[in-house]
Amino acid sequence: MKVLVISGFLGAGKTRFIKELVRRTRRNFVVLENEYADIGVDGGRLKEDVSVWELTEGCICCSVKSDFAASVLTISNTLAPEFLVVEPTGVGLLSAVLENIGRIAYERIEVLSPVALVDIHCFDEYLKTFDAFYADQIRNAGTLLISKAENSPPERVAAVAAELRGLNTEADIPQRHYSEQPQEWWEALLSKPRAGERAFTDLEGHPELSQVGYSGFTVNTMNEFLLKLQLLMRGNLGRVYRAKGCFSVQGQWASFDLVKDRYAIEPCAPSEESKMVIIGADLNEKYLHKLFVQNERLFQ
Repeated sequence: MKVLVISGFLGAGKTRFIKELVRRTRRNFVVLENEYADIGVDGGRLKEDVSVWELTEGCICCSVKSDFAASVLTISNTLAPEFLVVEPTGVGLLSAVLENIGRIAYERIEVLSPVALVDIHCFDEYLKTFDAFYADQIRNAGTLLISKAENSPPERVAAVAAELRGLNTEADIPQRHYSEQPQEWWEALLSKPRAGERAFTDLEGHPELSQVGYSGFTVNTMNEFLLKLQLLMRGNLGRVYRAKGCFSVQGQWASFDLVKDRYAIEPCAPSEESKMVIIGADLNEKYLHKLFVQNERLFQ
């Protein structure tokens, strides 16, 4: 079993990239999904395309690393896929995840060169705000992908690529979006072994962020929900870095993704219940509960 770790900070687009990897290569995959929040959202999105093993009770780089190791061994011994894709939590340390996998790697478990996605719209702020935690993912990746750059000018992409090169002199940093890469590029991701160890600052845990999750909430109208997202982006309820989920509105199911000051909503397959996760700093949990769970009509 070959293990490919696909990392990326909050909202970098890991799940979307994994779906594209599965679609383009058509190999035998199992995905081990580690959500930062207690309520898993991304696992449901991936299950449409691939088998998913979820860990949602902590971070595989620290608090549940023993459960993580046991899960990898169980997947190898029982499901025996050709490839195990590990998607760590968006605030986890890539170096610690790789170290944990390395402890159980043997002739039947091979660690591939890890991939890290970098959101072009959040790169500057995240590097400044999360400092060494953010840089850890960049410095320990074998391939760095600049995500969400489809509509960015080439000079901005080149500038981010240059900064990434300054942090990681050995990584492959393609400036062409992964959706435009040829088939051989995708296949190479599944055959490139991990290079030598990369030492980095000894960090513990993850950045000081909080998260709230809700399930079974009601959305009356799409316009009302959009107004609530605007509140999240304006900072009225704390500094929100990431929000995601799915919900039913007027008989139709939709998923949403919010990263900092950008959001997207699209149709999705029906779910057993609505669910959402909000991750940020200084969150006003009481007001958030009123807004999304009690569904108070704040907009008249």
